Amino acid sequence: MSQTVLITGAATGIGRETARRFAAEGWNVAVHYHTSGAEAAALVDELRARRVSVIRAVADVRDMEEVRAMVDKVCRTFGRIDALVNNAGIAQQKLFTDITAEDWDSMMDINVKGVFHCCQAVLPGMISRKSGSIVNVSSMWGVVGASCEVHYSAAKAAVIGLTKALAKEVGPSGIRVNCVAPGVIATPMTAGLDAETMEALKEQTPLGVIGTPRDVADAIYYLASSRAGFITGQVLGVNGGFVI
Repeated sequence: MSQTVLITGAATGIGRETARRFAAEGWNVAVHYHTSGAEAAALVDELRARRVSVIRAVADVRDMEEVRAMVDKVCRTFGRIDALVNNAGIAQQKLFTDITAEDWDSMMDINVKGVFHCCQAVLPGMISRKSGSIVNVSSMWGVVGASCEVHYSAAKAAVIGLTKALAKEVGPSGIRVNCVAPGVIATPMTAGLDAETMEALKEQTPLGVIGTPRDVADAIYYLASSRAGFITGQVLGVNGGFVI
């Protein structure tokens, strides 16, 4: 029986490349999206053309009932969820004094509460089978913080804390929970940065290059796979040495 992965925010960027990575290894893939319906449909068509078992699943991760409905759909289709990749998220650059309460709440609702909702919805099935893997996507800014991204840094730090605590709680049930902390990656999330800023970030990266979504997808797949069977509660930096 093929294993099944649910990837949130799978329509573009890191999520899309992660879906391709799991598909290449023979997994069933559930492509979650919220507003990027056209991109999700294109990815599903691409994977089906490669004879991958794949479905689309729409949900607002801020809404627990929508998340539960999404998880139920995936389980009805594939029987179970073996791995969850919590990738859905947003970013925003603002001076701390300009951040509004709405900015703060939106950041926390999607980047933290969304992870909480998806974990809560998926874990009962994993606990009953005493197996499963969760990989959360944080950021290097969740480790060291970033100027003009205080709310983003705080949210991603919360994801790291959730990862470590949850790994301790569900480890006795045979479930592993890990986290990747990407550095500067060429995705739609960084597409809004000007060329000068991107060049400066590249110069600050010891390897001297900007990361790709595939770099992060490879790390996510490793942590979700049986090859990382004795790894849990860890944060894997995928940042070219930017944060050591």
